[in-house]
Amino acid sequence: MLMIDPIPLEDLALLDVLQQISQASESTHVETEIKKRLIESALIEDHEEGVRLTHAGIALCKSLQHRVAADKLASEIIEKRESVD
Repeated sequence: MLMIDPIPLEDLALLDVLQQISQASESTHVETEIKKRLIESALIEDHEEGVRLTHAGIALCKSLQHRVAADKLASEIIEKRESVD
């Protein structure tokens, strides 16, 4: 049986936060500690309308989205192969 390592929960949580920031208005609330860590990591920056993703934050968000999509596709392929066998 072929297995793939699932994307870590921490990465899924980070993707969720980054997506919320990218899609939201100034009303998006980010926990203070998380906001501090994201700013230190250069993934978000304070802006006059709230926080927004930096170029690095956008790139990481896209990368995590691709990983989730690739994992889903890989799982589907594995399931199809196993059902044929």
